Amino acid sequence: MKKTVIVINGSGGVGKDTLCNMAARHYAVRNISSITPIKQLAAACGWDGTKDDRSRKFLADLKQLTIAYNDYPLRWLREQYHDFLLGEDEILFVHIREPEEIAKFVAATDGRALTLLVRGGARYRAKRGRAAFGNAADDEVENYRYDYCFENVLPLKDTEPVFLRFLEGMLKGGKPNR
Repeated sequence: MKKTVIVINGSGGVGKDTLCNMAARHYAVRNISSITPIKQLAAACGWDGTKDDRSRKFLADLKQLTIAYNDYPLRWLREQYHDFLLGEDEILFVHIREPEEIAKFVAATDGRALTLLVRGGARYRAKRGRAAFGNAADDEVENYRYDYCFENVLPLKDTEPVFLRFLEGMLKGGKPNR
């Protein structure tokens, strides 16, 4: 199998990590996030790992500062991408929230990375009860032209076979013609 890079995005709680874990049961998967090096910096500043709105905004703001200063998140992602190319994993899932950062990473892969938006459907939207999160990382998720979109609307027990068929289509199809 050829190596495939998939930038995966979607609002918080739509099931991105769950889908990546499902894929990992069937493929050799590496799962990384552009926020990982930012979380390490945030922890050094006293962040305790909480995933509330205040913490999400702090992480989003800190990421923007590091982007403006020296593009640290992209530099870190490039290192991870290089390691993936040299390793045994088949699929690299890269979690990136901001549209402009997705575009920079796709360019850094010479356009090889596929992009996937995960939506949670009506049940997710009703559960969240709001359209805006108050930080650019979550609020701008839909403002990118993704190659693929997966509607994560089925009960968890029914999702895996559907997602695996969807993923197989992505792996076989590569970048779709738009």
